[in-house]
Amino acid sequence: QVQLVESGGELVQAGGSLRLSCAASRLTFSLYAMGWFRQAPGKEREFVSSINWRGDSTSYADSVKGRFTISRDNAKNTVYLRMNSLKSEDTAVYYCAARLRGEGPDTDRNAYNYWGQGTQVTVSS
Repeated sequence: QVQLVESGGELVQAGGSLRLSCAASRLTFSLYAMGWFRQAPGKEREFVSSINWRGDSTSYADSVKGRFTISRDNAKNTVYLRMNSLKSEDTAVYYCAARLRGEGPDTDRNAYNYWGQGTQVTVSS
């Protein structure tokens, strides 16, 4: 079965940086647009960023624009999220997700076919 495995989450001080990775297996990675979502305690899961299958089109939530960068390596079946200038409000569990052929709105979590188990990012102020 399809697996998406996130890694890279940890405790970091405000202003610091992290790079999250999401390794995909048992799917044809290049057929899928990829997205990152996050969920803070007591809040809805929200869109963070997405990237198309070629890696030449990206989008970001306003709250992370200019600080986060999404990228992908189709040869390694991996998508990344580089997070700079982290703030306490970035604290959340971060999930990667795969959307077949990029169909549906990239901000809509219901448009995604597969999800990872999440990785915890904690930003201390």
